[in-house]
Amino acid sequence: MPAQWTGRLIGEMHVAGITARQLAAEAGWNARYLSTVLNGHREPKKAEETLSTALARLIAAKKTAPADGGGDGERG
Repeated sequence: MPAQWTGRLIGEMHVAGITARQLAAEAGWNARYLSTVLNGHREPKKAEETLSTALARLIAAKKTAPADGGGDGERG
């Protein structure tokens, strides 16, 4: 059974629009390995800390990035 923190993390990913591939890349992990951890098949030391920190970085980067590429939304 997955640890409780994995459910919280997945919920935060969903709300922030972060994919598992993005999180895996930010954490320096393979996406398949991330899946095994989030599904409770592996329990590496410091996984919660590593993934929470990586997710926080991704969320912070999303907040500082322009939402529409910096344009004013008008063409012509």
